[in-house]
Amino acid sequence: MLLSISWRNIWRNKVRSLVIIFSVALGIFAGVLAGAFFKGLANQRIQKVINTELSFMQIHNPGFEQSSDFANFIGNAQNIEDSLLKIPNITGVTRRMIVQGMAASAETAAGVLISGVFPKDEKTVTTISKKIIDGEYFDGIKRNPVVIGKKLAEKLNVKVRSKIVITIQDIENNITSGAFRVAGIFSTDNNMFDESNIYVRFNDIQKLTNFPVNATHEIAININDDENLSGILASVKELTGNKLDVKTWKELSPEMSYLTESMDMFMYIFIIIILLALLFGIINTMLMVVMERTKEIGMLMAIGMNKLRVFSMIVLESVLLSLTGGVVGIIIGAISSKIGETHPIDLSMWAQGYQQLGYDAFVYTQLDPSMLIKITILVIITGVIAAIYPAYKALKNDPADALRIE
Repeated sequence: MLLSISWRNIWRNKVRSLVIIFSVALGIFAGVLAGAFFKGLANQRIQKVINTELSFMQIHNPGFEQSSDFANFIGNAQNIEDSLLKIPNITGVTRRMIVQGMAASAETAAGVLISGVFPKDEKTVTTISKKIIDGEYFDGIKRNPVVIGKKLAEKLNVKVRSKIVITIQDIENNITSGAFRVAGIFSTDNNMFDESNIYVRFNDIQKLTNFPVNATHEIAININDDENLSGILASVKELTGNKLDVKTWKELSPEMSYLTESMDMFMYIFIIIILLALLFGIINTMLMVVMERTKEIGMLMAIGMNKLRVFSMIVLESVLLSLTGGVVGIIIGAISSKIGETHPIDLSMWAQGYQQLGYDAFVYTQLDPSMLIKITILVIITGVIAAIYPAYKALKNDPADALRIE
């Protein structure tokens, strides 16, 4: 009964109600779309880090991550790799030699992180082979091929088939150098990564440094689904007997894990700010409604409607007003976000700035259904809060005095 009365009361002044509904819908639409945008932005960044920089999981000798000591390697790497491939849900495993060095061209030089990889195995773990924009992935150069990033190629002023000299320390800490030729140039849309990382064949760098053939600094693991990560982690730790340092991407790059949490927090703060702004508009509208209907409310109280029912009626009007606008905004926002999942938002105008930070210039939105439920609850709470003061004002009126108002 109260629900029906409250709904009819909303439409007594259609223009005023529609303005409030439109305002709420516009604010919620902006909030939903912004939330989906930032969630998509964060997810793309995380996937890029996993697919091009880290992989889902890595194994090192204890202390290697902190010191990067060239002599701190895993000895029986081939046996571990073979055993890892037998674990269910692991789709790829590769060994890497990691060493800091200097890459020099005829014009200049730059400090780089050199990864000695097995090209075929590396393809099963990272997507670097798919990021080649010029040349080939270790093909076309017979002796000492190297794959470098676009920004590094620009810095060294080299192109495909250009010669660069790599200078590093060998296993006995002696300075050694080798001439390599650029086989391919990659671009990950992360300028910092592209400028500081190069890839060479494991065997080529192994001969240059006298590194043990069956050793490795890092074993990278790819899996079929992030949901299986915890189970696979337990299996890998059991396989290594907890003697090696096994970490997931969340532990290797905690800032990426924090990124998701911070984006969710930012989204809710954004929604709350919008609702707070709308709150005052709803309060103002409900105050006007109460003042216009002072005589009517007084009459209802005079014929026996108790204060609780009057209070409930005003609260219901406010909630229905907010919820109508909120639902419309959520529907439009959800549809727009779903469209954004297949048609990316073009930020190419600011591509250079985004790529400097490692983000994509084309962002696919990602809609979280649980977010819509939480926003709906926040809208209802906003409606209840907005009705408290107007309802209080209505209950303060004396029925006898209210009936005398013309």
